[in-house]
Amino acid sequence: MNESPREGSPRAPEEGLVAWTHVIYGLHSLSVLMGVAGAATVVGAFVFGLPSIVAVVLSYLKRGEATGTFLESHYRWLIRTFWFAVLWGAMAVVVTLVLVLTIVGILVAWLPMLVVGVWLVYRVARGWLALKDGKRLPVSPAGDRQAGS
Repeated sequence: MNESPREGSPRAPEEGLVAWTHVIYGLHSLSVLMGVAGAATVVGAFVFGLPSIVAVVLSYLKRGEATGTFLESHYRWLIRTFWFAVLWGAMAVVVTLVLVLTIVGILVAWLPMLVVGVWLVYRVARGWLALKDGKRLPVSPAGDRQAGS
């Protein structure tokens, strides 16, 4: 009998790792909440807030333990959410600055940050709900590491 897990049936994660994943989603959610309730934008609180920075560091530290489990997709999802928030947030700032330079743009300058903020709420909520249900998230199977790099 072959003891290695098949592609379609990942091994079950340890309960402690599932709990850590909930903590990481909770930290990201706290950053989002700080952005909604505070003076900062959701994107600013998510990218520069201590809870999200701690969460992304924990994600990098714990993702190795998740290899071969459904949690592997969650750690990739969490890490990609953070780094895409940095990218989309920077792009939103540039677009906002360009829009502010026009008189009409002042009226819609808030829109790019709102779109990125809604995207962040969606990513954190979808991931956490999938974790609660014990489901994988849709990520490319190649992972962050490409062949030869």
